[in-house]
Amino acid sequence: MDLHLLFLSLGGILLVGLVTDELGRRTRLPRVTLLILFGVIIGPSGLDLLPDQFEEWYEILSATALTMVAFLLGGHLSLASLRRRGKIILVVSAVVVVLTALITWGGLIVLGSSFLMAILLAGIGTATDPAASQDVIRQTGAKGPFAKALLGIVAIDDAWGLIVFSLLLVIAKAVSGGGFDDILWNAVRELGGAVLVGGMIGFPASYLSGRIRPGEPMQLEAVGLVFLCAGFAIWLDVSFLLSGMIAGFIIVNFAHHHNRPFHEIEHIEWPFMVFFFVLAGASLQVAGVADIGLVGMGYIALRILGRLIGGWIGCRLAGCLTCHRRWIGLALMPQAGVALGMALVAQDHFPAIGHQLLAITIGTTIIFEVFGPILTLIALKKVGEAK
Repeated sequence: MDLHLLFLSLGGILLVGLVTDELGRRTRLPRVTLLILFGVIIGPSGLDLLPDQFEEWYEILSATALTMVAFLLGGHLSLASLRRRGKIILVVSAVVVVLTALITWGGLIVLGSSFLMAILLAGIGTATDPAASQDVIRQTGAKGPFAKALLGIVAIDDAWGLIVFSLLLVIAKAVSGGGFDDILWNAVRELGGAVLVGGMIGFPASYLSGRIRPGEPMQLEAVGLVFLCAGFAIWLDVSFLLSGMIAGFIIVNFAHHHNRPFHEIEHIEWPFMVFFFVLAGASLQVAGVADIGLVGMGYIALRILGRLIGGWIGCRLAGCLTCHRRWIGLALMPQAGVALGMALVAQDHFPAIGHQLLAITIGTTIIFEVFGPILTLIALKKVGEAK
């Protein structure tokens, strides 16, 4: 590895983060969208300015950034906040995930898609991008019941999505005549492993952290917890997003001596997020957008429809304000790496349609990742919580 290229690239990306922050304030565009577009420009799909090793950096930096995001999202799920808005978070997230899957599957069948393609895309459509949603909320300084509920919903959305995707994968395997014991086992192992890693990190940390500097974990403690959680999750091949979220949930609810348990993570998170979004943009193959075809276009429209209807019905069942019912679905459009991970799993089980499935997922993910944060920003403005 050429060290001078490494430092030049990382330094340039961080300075771009400063420019993006200012552009976001002046243009009112989400920083996430601007960073991803910059990544596309400097990546293989654009000017190809990054060294060949950038994929190795992306794997390390994305695991770090997303584990930090997961810790912070788990920290929003305190028992006190769940007592206030737990019904909204659980009901809305579950309804959105289920209706997104049903509407996507049914609509694709009507459009003439094969049963396997429709049911697999239905499962992939349930995934979201919590990192993008959280950053839009932070950029706008949104504070209020809508923003707090949105943070809680995206925190557990991917857990529901993983469960639904695993069940749909089992159905697809059964319909195609294959065995599905391994899929059930992998789903149980993924969820159980995430709970194990989160508990293994969360419970000791909830007691030990924040003792040296009373009431507040030090930066070394915060970073150490993030790296340990990501390391154990990757080693055991389970979701570091779910593991980090569970660890954050445990710490915020059991560390009664903490005042602000994630204060230091908030201080150091943004540089890692800049790396993550720029390199995520660089890793996107923009040519994949041209390969989505009619099925991909239908998938985009149906996923949007499922989110909007699911958000409205979920909010109605949970007793949310009328304005929240209209806009919560729009705020849940961003989609990123979890969807690609689901597509890769589906490709392993169904290689005959794997190439088309992956092309559709890559192409539509680019669209949702670029425009999704803008829709989240619009939703926050419409409910009057974006500053």
